[in-house]
Amino acid sequence: MPDIHPLTGFTVAVTADGRRDELAALLQQRGARVVATAALRVVPLADDTELRLATLACIARPLDAVVATTGIGLRGWLDAAENWGLADSLRSRLAASYLVVRGPTARTSGLMGAWSPASDSDDEVLDHLLDAGVAGKRIALQLHGERQTEFGAALRDAGADIVEVPVYQWAPPLDPAPLRRLVDLTASRLVDAVAFTSAPAVGSLLRAAGTDAEAVLHALRTDVVAACLGPLTAAPLRRRRVPVVEPPRARLDDLVRVLADELPRRSRTLCIAGTPVTLRGFAAVVDGILRPLAPAPMAVLRALAERPGRVLSRAALLGALPRGADEHAVEMAVARLRAGLGGTGYVQTVIKRGYRLRVD
Repeated sequence: MPDIHPLTGFTVAVTADGRRDELAALLQQRGARVVATAALRVVPLADDTELRLATLACIARPLDAVVATTGIGLRGWLDAAENWGLADSLRSRLAASYLVVRGPTARTSGLMGAWSPASDSDDEVLDHLLDAGVAGKRIALQLHGERQTEFGAALRDAGADIVEVPVYQWAPPLDPAPLRRLVDLTASRLVDAVAFTSAPAVGSLLRAAGTDAEAVLHALRTDVVAACLGPLTAAPLRRRRVPVVEPPRARLDDLVRVLADELPRRSRTLCIAGTPVTLRGFAAVVDGILRPLAPAPMAVLRALAERPGRVLSRAALLGALPRGADEHAVEMAVARLRAGLGGTGYVQTVIKRGYRLRVD
């Protein structure tokens, strides 16, 4: 009998803009099926006036700390300073400050970072800075893509003087199809969880959803788990009344552990025809054996499991299937469900009434 890992049978969507492959691998090690979709891409700023003013502000007075959030951003900042004849002055300021290097590629700039987070996440960086104390400190924050409202506000509330340094901006992917597919999968409950590691990824997914944004939010409020790396990432979802799960530490392995606890807890086990059957995402575990099911038979199984032992008519089951299906599709889904579960005894036909699970 094969081992059933904590996330076996579940589908998790990954929207990370960085370390996406690492997060996907951690999920797969625990048995998850992963849908990895780039939610964002980086484009240069159309006007670098604000960047030049921020650079001059950093050079004018000493900095206590500098947060370099991405390698492309830090290198772009230094390249722009070189064009303005300010590179030596800027490097001197950065070298004299407490340099927090968030992303792994930020470490290729030639500057020695004083500290780096294990997860490359804003949430872990914020925790580190607040623990060290920022009251009265002057901190340069290299933005990554958009205004980091919650991050900057948290530092200011703790008494820091923040210089925001915009280098580039986020934009939707050049090919919108994968992100649109993720919208459809989420709204249709064909993923069991969506993992977010940055607040911009949340905004990008909802913008891609367009008029379907409320359907995505409703799915995240009900059946699809929203897993966030920390409070900064979770903030845009919480503002929209979406419950989130987040790890005690803003690290990728901890995020995976949270999902490995949460998704099995939501699964349901019934005794059907004398056999334990557990519903897990896209599969049923029948007497310890994983049996993957296509979306239509899985939808029928879930509908029947919500009213165990009760007869559901074809019309009632039709409502669980994708739009455009007919009663013949219900019969086909039931047939495929029986085949997928490994026998006809699990789903009983009640003549002229419909179908029921043969629960004990």
